[in-house]
Amino acid sequence: MPHRIGRKLRRQSTAGSSDTEYHDGDVLVPSCDVVLDNSRTLAYSGGGVDEVDVDDQLTPGTRKSKEKQAWATFKYEIVRLAHTLRLKGWRRIPMDRSSDIEVERLSGALTNAVYVVSPPKDLPPREGEDGSVHPRPRNPPPKLLLRIYGPQVEHLIDRESELQILRRLARKKIGPRLLGTFSNGRFEEFFHARTLTPKDLHNPDTSVQIAKRMRELHEGIDLLPQEREDGPFIWKNWDKWVDRCEYISKWLDAEVSKVQKGSETTQDIGSLAELGFVCGVPWEMFRQTVEKYRKWLIEKYGGTKHLNERLVFAHNDTQYGNILRLMPPGDSPLLLPANEHKQLVVIDFEYANANPPGLEFANHFTEWCYNYHDEKAPQAVNTNAYPTPAEQHRFIRSYVTHRPFQPSQNSDASAAPSNARPPTLTHSSSISAFMLDSRAPPQQLQEQEEREEAELEKEIKRLMAETQIWRLANSAQWVAWGIVQAKIPGLPDFDDEMKKNTATNGATEPGAVGIEDGEQSYMNPQGDQGVGMTDPLSPGAEAMASDLKDKRPEDAADVGDAGSSSGAAEAEEEFDYLGYANDRAMFFWGDAVKLGIVKEDELPEEVRERLKIVEY
Repeated sequence: MPHRIGRKLRRQSTAGSSDTEYHDGDVLVPSCDVVLDNSRTLAYSGGGVDEVDVDDQLTPGTRKSKEKQAWATFKYEIVRLAHTLRLKGWRRIPMDRSSDIEVERLSGALTNAVYVVSPPKDLPPREGEDGSVHPRPRNPPPKLLLRIYGPQVEHLIDRESELQILRRLARKKIGPRLLGTFSNGRFEEFFHARTLTPKDLHNPDTSVQIAKRMRELHEGIDLLPQEREDGPFIWKNWDKWVDRCEYISKWLDAEVSKVQKGSETTQDIGSLAELGFVCGVPWEMFRQTVEKYRKWLIEKYGGTKHLNERLVFAHNDTQYGNILRLMPPGDSPLLLPANEHKQLVVIDFEYANANPPGLEFANHFTEWCYNYHDEKAPQAVNTNAYPTPAEQHRFIRSYVTHRPFQPSQNSDASAAPSNARPPTLTHSSSISAFMLDSRAPPQQLQEQEEREEAELEKEIKRLMAETQIWRLANSAQWVAWGIVQAKIPGLPDFDDEMKKNTATNGATEPGAVGIEDGEQSYMNPQGDQGVGMTDPLSPGAEAMASDLKDKRPEDAADVGDAGSSSGAAEAEEEFDYLGYANDRAMFFWGDAVKLGIVKEDELPEEVRERLKIVEY
């Protein structure tokens, strides 16, 4: 367990000072093995300050009373967990003031439940142990971003790897700071910012700014040798998810077949009862097509080695909800034209890792087609909104010509050397970077400028072509994601089936996804397989964590069905993950036909009628 480090290295932030500590360049993040239950507080309202109103006496046992009690319990446990993790300023909030904090759930997060936690507006003077009274603090505790992982996320995301990546980002001051972690979530730095909207992605100025920030991420974080050797992360995700996805898909396919044959299915398969197979075709055909395309893709690069040379550190989920625009004060340097793009902050690095730039662009351009807040069909992909060739050209040109760092000056000792990056990305020509000799003849300068422009245009077209061929991989990943994320009534437990197979066969078959001995290591960051540098809790905090672990929210109060009845269900429309997967599969098949991976007449008629094809 790492020793306590003196507070001499503090990260500077416009949001206020930080208790963040460092050891050998790594951030020490407090961590505890505690579960925070939010199952009864999934509504987007109800987390405001509790106000006593004598005219509004809640009858015990009613739904409204149970919901209020559930939120009060949730707030209490948030404050207690903040005390346990010693979050800066939050220890000044007495436990009996927990009802005065505000907890607001943010919409648009599809993988996790995300809340903004605000402190009470009027903290009382603090009384010392000797009875002395300390003046009321000048600066209130900072707002927090609370992220609670979704119920299916353990099958999708390796939290240990994610936390390692967050530490690398912290060294470069990229993204929000990690303040503390617990078993099923974490606290992050809260930014005074607004989330982008679907319309913002189409705004030319904003699009250029996103491109610049994307370039800064790709060049700012060097890939580790192992990351480059492992190849595109999108295929690591696919390989990790595919067995579970196959198990779910085959079960769904069987239920769909019952419906198609006119027999009554005993299970609720949601929109698939009308849409048909979740992948548009039986699972076997979908998986075989992905594998065929994967081999085709490697051949396009001339082999795995050449493909891996093209990799950069990519975000891989730049949808509008993961991009914030800071709201700086009037004298902020961020308001200068040269710094305006730095107002954008990318968050949620759950899927960040090595991928080719074309995959990153394909993912971002496809997100132009979604509106997750649409009242009618938030799961649908509107391919008519896909960026035109001119819009793609503008974005990629801004990306290529932006030069945030000088080559070889921003590498970590542990990272791959800068010359391992694709030459066209590290040393790509930039019109703004021309060092023209004023003594050269005008005609010679013009010819040089034309050559540079031609080279730039060639690189832009190459990246546009790369974007097209990776769009299919991107869709395959998100189809699988939607299937694994879905909550499906009556679905047999996949892990139980794997346990049975293990008991029968003596070992889990290669490639099968089961519960292995080390699978839960990321749930306990201070265990033997921890996430690296964590800030050990003091004995008092350890005792509080132990008490909190034994008194989880679900046991603290009998709130009945406050969250399982119409309370939370009415407040939160469940996202149609299976409908999302099915709709995205139509985009997948459209690109598969366009690239020649399959012939259109090989697809069922009902799929051919619904194909989503983007010609550019």
